[in-house]
Amino acid sequence: MAKQATEGLITAIDIGSSKVSALIAQKGDGGELVVLGTGQRESRGVRRGYIADMAATEVAVREAVEQAERIAGVSIEDVWVAFSAGGLVSDIVKLEVDLGGHRVEQADIDALLKAAGEALDPQGRMVLHAQPTRYTLDGLTGTPKPTGMHADRLGVEIHVVATDGSPVRNLDLCVRSAHLDVKSIVAAPVATGLAVLSEEERDLGVALVEIGAGVTNVSVFQHGVLTGLASIGMGAADVTDDIASAFGTRRAQAERIKCFHGSANMSPRDNHDMIDIAPISAEQGEEGSRITKAQLIATIRLRLDRLMQEVQRELKKLNFDDPVGRQIVLTGGGAELKGIADYAQQALGRTVRVGRPRGLSALPEAHSGPAFATLAGLTMFAAADPVDLRGMEPQHQLVVRPTMGTMVKRLLAAFRSNY
Repeated sequence: MAKQATEGLITAIDIGSSKVSALIAQKGDGGELVVLGTGQRESRGVRRGYIADMAATEVAVREAVEQAERIAGVSIEDVWVAFSAGGLVSDIVKLEVDLGGHRVEQADIDALLKAAGEALDPQGRMVLHAQPTRYTLDGLTGTPKPTGMHADRLGVEIHVVATDGSPVRNLDLCVRSAHLDVKSIVAAPVATGLAVLSEEERDLGVALVEIGAGVTNVSVFQHGVLTGLASIGMGAADVTDDIASAFGTRRAQAERIKCFHGSANMSPRDNHDMIDIAPISAEQGEEGSRITKAQLIATIRLRLDRLMQEVQRELKKLNFDDPVGRQIVLTGGGAELKGIADYAQQALGRTVRVGRPRGLSALPEAHSGPAFATLAGLTMFAAADPVDLRGMEPQHQLVVRPTMGTMVKRLLAAFRSNY
């Protein structure tokens, strides 16, 4: 019999187009995260990252969580959920107030942050994250703790991630219908970056390309935070569909062929290796066919070529077009394709590696690949519990300084220009 959840437990849920996965971890006294149980079910109600069938998705969520509970031997009540659909936008908003040269006190910081929280107006979008990243003193950036220092002007850089509200509400409703409380909904690229990127990589500048089943998310990190986002309505499931269509077989068979025989790179031997293809229906005595591995890889490459062209286009839009010293990290289920890193490196002209989740102890081998990076990162995000301006109580009696009105107008103007 499962026991009730204890202190320090974190449950993360990643609802994707191909699978729904859950992870229960225990936060130790030293801050380490130990995995207690995991669960996974096929996702039947999600299309391109969006909830399309509420009932089917609810069942998958419930079963994945129940499986994780059985393995962990606990019963959980609240969860952290990843949002991986398209429509995400990210920006850094800078705010500043006059101090008149006196020392920075905690009250000054509190007033600045609460005023920023009240002024958030993303023009009809839903704000998922509004996190202060670093402070500025007289324009000097990179001050982590300004308290006690003298300055004429105190500023803050706020990382804001927003998206359309309806898909988020549908996701929230679906999880709550499975009798689970939602602690927070987290943008998937924010979580994934924590699991597969080092702090130094995020500071120097790196692009994260998450190839999911139905959506490929492209995100750029600089100065330690996510600075740009783009979504491409194409993913690993499209490769599977191409195989099924080209060789006249079922999707399940096409997926199996892709996983066991597929590759992103061709070799001379591939013209001689043969693969048996089962027909879509054998009821009328249809016979299967045989193809070469080279034919399979050629079909895979056609889709990958299109995908990488879109990735390159989005990276350019995100001002990530300087190849010198700029690395790309691939993750998501599509990153498990054999030879994908070498192929992407040639296609994009940059150093490419496959990102696998790290930072969790006792993570099962089956869940240690790039397909589970978002789930692991979501757990790490929950454990860090970062400050978010949306969670701050409104302050009705603000310490109004001469430039407070200007600051609010600047924030609103920044949102209007970016959204």
